[in-house]
Amino acid sequence: MKHLYLCLSAAALLASPAFAQTTPTVIPEPVPTAPAPDPLWRKSLKTGLGLNEALLSSNWRGGGVNTIGFNALANARANRKSGAHSFDNEADFLFAFSQTKGLGYRKGQDRLYLDTKYGWAMSTKWDMFVSLNLLTQFAPGYKYDGDNAQLTSDFFAPGFLTAAYGFEYHPVTYFHLRLAPFAPRLTVVNRADRFVAALGDTPYGVNPGHSTRWEILAAQILAELDKNISPNVNLKARYLLFANYRNINPREIDHRLDVGLTAKVGKYVNVSLNGIALYDYDQDNAVQFSQGLTIGVAYSVQNFVDAKK
Repeated sequence: MKHLYLCLSAAALLASPAFAQTTPTVIPEPVPTAPAPDPLWRKSLKTGLGLNEALLSSNWRGGGVNTIGFNALANARANRKSGAHSFDNEADFLFAFSQTKGLGYRKGQDRLYLDTKYGWAMSTKWDMFVSLNLLTQFAPGYKYDGDNAQLTSDFFAPGFLTAAYGFEYHPVTYFHLRLAPFAPRLTVVNRADRFVAALGDTPYGVNPGHSTRWEILAAQILAELDKNISPNVNLKARYLLFANYRNINPREIDHRLDVGLTAKVGKYVNVSLNGIALYDYDQDNAVQFSQGLTIGVAYSVQNFVDAKK
């Protein structure tokens, strides 16, 4: 009996690994990761720096002069949407200059634009809004005639501060149109008498001895496009129209168009083409324009994922 018990025990021990090997292992299913919540504020920053330079020896016979140029641009946004309410903010900066032997410092492009807007959704494509925007420049500007330089502009000379009330149409994520039938504007020209010699008796519509001009009964139209036309190419455009109801004729309606085309060559290298077209009867009776081409480094960061454009 004792020998029988020992035999059965040994058989049970030998069989246990086989049973263990055939028992299926239960692997728990991974817990699905919850998607990250949308940030309260959708923030983005795009910056770019460019440098161009030409250095010639004193015996260079091909002609030309030493020159160095620099430009910088930045665009920052902070937007928030909660139910029917939205709050959008933008800061847009552009500055370019060159230093040329024999000519010295010359400014190329200069823009300081700030915009803030509150909107209330009437439908999926239409909002009522109130906004405030500022358009001016950073540095003095000059009109050159040989060795003679006349001051034509400066920081807050002019500066345009516009409050707008109206309706915004946004059919797609990359385009919106603001229609403001009431948009009073304050034009600021610090020490307007400085510009009389170059611009005439009323620089930017401001009488010498004064520093401001109010246009209360006025309208504004603003259209913005910010679209990726290919994976590495972005087109950004902003159009502004301003009309004073007292002078509501085609010759005295102000128009401004800012266009920027940016192509990414590498992770931090891009090529950008910027242009500005401006018609302002208080400044000149012809269209003004400027253009700049830049190859430089770029950096961008944001705390959200872009919707497909």
